[in-house]
Amino acid sequence: MKKTLLQLLTVGVFLAAVAVIVLSLANKQQMVVIKTGNMEQKPLTINPGHYQDSDCGMVIESLDYASQVVSPSGKTWFFHDHGGMANWLETTEFKDRAVIWVMSKDTKRWIDGRKAWYSLRDTTPMNYGFGAYEHKQEGFVDFETMRLRMLRGLTLNNPTVKRELLGSN
Repeated sequence: MKKTLLQLLTVGVFLAAVAVIVLSLANKQQMVVIKTGNMEQKPLTINPGHYQDSDCGMVIESLDYASQVVSPSGKTWFFHDHGGMANWLETTEFKDRAVIWVMSKDTKRWIDGRKAWYSLRDTTPMNYGFGAYEHKQEGFVDFETMRLRMLRGLTLNNPTVKRELLGSN
């Protein structure tokens, strides 16, 4: 009995230490995960290296595939891959009312994510393949199609899809 209690106590202390280290590193780097008060629901400035992806937790190092989701209450979440944004958005109760901003690859500005056109073949941070563009090109899909492809696993991470779209393994 004492041995089991000691083991549980040791595991608890270890987990607490890990949590303290992770939190202190996040505070030290001043990582931004969410911002509040965006009642105008406009795209916010993202400083690469200081913002954290709300889906996977990785640091946003580039704006090339960045996106933002703004809730009706003015909270803004940040993402480094549009596929991760679509995945995360699905879990919210406000998914149909959220304002979505994506960085366009062709015009290099924030555009309405629901009106953007999405490539299926871009090399994105999480390798989903969805690059956002303001102007439609052959083979691009609309937001709803991109969202459904993401939720169904029809991304470049799927070897069959990758072979189909890129002709390689």
